[in-house]
Amino acid sequence: MSVQREEKGHRGAFYIEREGERVAEQTFSAAPDGKLVIIDHTEIAESLRGQGIARTLTLAAVDWARKSGVKLVPVCPFAKAVFDRDPTIRDVLA
Repeated sequence: MSVQREEKGHRGAFYIEREGERVAEQTFSAAPDGKLVIIDHTEIAESLRGQGIARTLTLAAVDWARKSGVKLVPVCPFAKAVFDRDPTIRDVLA
């Protein structure tokens, strides 16, 4: 499964599509300066839950944050849990 990213203004999402349908999504909003990004929601299709998809989306956000030089604030419980469990990705936390 390939994670894609979209942005519209200060809002965006990391998402996975299957057969043209969005089956997993993690949304975010950016501060006006673009240097602080809040991960605010994660939604996974029922059929994909329990397979680590939320972690996959969060790791895509981490990779993007590192490349873009932004800091993340995970307010979504799923994203926060990924950061709580994995100290190797905390370098991108605000």
